[in-house]
Amino acid sequence: MDPIERIRQAITHEREEWHAWLAGLRAGRAPAPQGRIRHVFVLVLENRSFDHMLGVSTGTVADGSLRHGVGTDAVTGAPTTVDGPDTRAGNRHAGKDHPVRIGAPFALPVDPPHEFCDVMLQLASTAITGRPHDDRCAYDGTYPPITLGGFVDNYVNEATVKQDAEALADPGAVLACFTADQLPVLSTLAREFAVCDRWFSALPGPTWPNRFFLHAASSAGLDHSPDPVDTVRSKLSGYTFEHGTLYEALDGKGLPWRVYAGDALPQVSALAGMDLPTTVEHYHLLDDLAKHLQDPGYPAAYTFIEPNYGHVLTHGGDFRCGNSQHPLDDVTDGEALIKSVYEGLRRSPLWESSLLVITYDEHGGFYDHVPPPAAVPPGDRTDPEHSAHGFRFDRLGVRVPTVVVSPWIPAAAPAGTDSSTDGGTGSGTDGGTDGRNCNLIDHTQYDHGSLLATVERLFGLAPLTDRDARANDFLHLLSADAPREAPRTLPDPAESGVSWKAEAAGPADPGRPVTATLRGFVETAAIQEARLHPQEHDRIRQRAAGIATVADAEQYLSDITAQLGRAGLRIARPPQG
Repeated sequence: MDPIERIRQAITHEREEWHAWLAGLRAGRAPAPQGRIRHVFVLVLENRSFDHMLGVSTGTVADGSLRHGVGTDAVTGAPTTVDGPDTRAGNRHAGKDHPVRIGAPFALPVDPPHEFCDVMLQLASTAITGRPHDDRCAYDGTYPPITLGGFVDNYVNEATVKQDAEALADPGAVLACFTADQLPVLSTLAREFAVCDRWFSALPGPTWPNRFFLHAASSAGLDHSPDPVDTVRSKLSGYTFEHGTLYEALDGKGLPWRVYAGDALPQVSALAGMDLPTTVEHYHLLDDLAKHLQDPGYPAAYTFIEPNYGHVLTHGGDFRCGNSQHPLDDVTDGEALIKSVYEGLRRSPLWESSLLVITYDEHGGFYDHVPPPAAVPPGDRTDPEHSAHGFRFDRLGVRVPTVVVSPWIPAAAPAGTDSSTDGGTGSGTDGGTDGRNCNLIDHTQYDHGSLLATVERLFGLAPLTDRDARANDFLHLLSADAPREAPRTLPDPAESGVSWKAEAAGPADPGRPVTATLRGFVETAAIQEARLHPQEHDRIRQRAAGIATVADAEQYLSDITAQLGRAGLRIARPPQG
């Protein structure tokens, strides 16, 4: 059948299913989860560590001295503190000490490398071979002892290659931590609901395999970013996993799901199950989320939210002017996204039956003081072509910021605190007789498999791999006797004063080689093109193999985005005119 006709049929099917669902809802027989939580929303942002985002911002700073956030242990009920950084710690580079510091730049001039070998330099002081992002180093299958001593070395490597004077003048930027004044949105949610200070990324490596773990509790052996070899071979049917993905598990249970995407090429589209009829049926524009949340018949049991990645299509993957909180972009734009998602949900009829998880794919090269612990390997079938390093997936990656939000998370403010219940913007736990300024602090060890474990146990789904089967879930956080009051609005994001935002960002050097990040978007585009033209895989492979420069990639990404828009994909609009 012609792909376009399949898409038309999918749209018709979706309308029929939607009307049937509403009819079932009115008749009291909708195929929806039962219990207090019927809707799970997951927002995954980019490339930030826990210390960097929440290690300081959940605490208080006076006269340059840090007092870590104080709250209630989510498991024991005893007073406890957020496990934040020690400002006496740091890295030494070129004979100079660079301490952890309070206050961070809102955007960085260069992207801290975070491929597998770059992260091994950060964590274990193991030298890379060649240039940053090349992902070459000696690895024998056993992760070396953790030193946490190479974060500055790693950042300086990139600054030197880019010959960036601003980055070279501040090599300690990757050890800097945001304050509450800089991150008023995220830090308010962390203090008001539950902050998880032992949530680790799935592996010590880059975005793609870490995001796959969020969808499949596995990366099928992928331990690096897509490279030219991957693109030439091109997983043109998408990336497959022995036991499928969470979305396939939800389908098998008859539970609706949705993806809200900030741009036309969300990474989730690289999964094998995301063919064009499926994406037409399940994908929506991120801009439409707040409006859709006002519908009391909102059908999705599970909603995954991908941000806008910025000028990837037009400026060589520099990520500026998006809202993903990528290090090259202004972090306050991501704060605005978090605020929008929370307030849209808080003001919706779904609030009292919802759970919102805000987390990050990986640490992006930023310092964190907690060594990543051992991990449970997924134990599923792996693709030998995916393994660049022979990594056994037996160690987790660096801690990432994670906040769990729900009206079923109890307000644990001690006696004597001023608990705000008037819908204002302040935290409901703003410091009582014992000095608490946070609500629940959860020290339970989590990783990306914990997200799947929680959804699976909540909705009665089977685990996909050994990783999620043995992962801790966070259902214990939902222990309130009744839905609690919570702020209807959050503070506005800080004013960053980022200089380049006042000007139109200029195009990147068109002759510059394609970066590892940009290759990932090319990979997604090639998979989507193969779905549009299933009989033309050889041509698509040849075209993808010929993409060598930023200009080549931009032309290809723009072309495929336009084709997807003409085919009816909601998140990809055809050119006007």
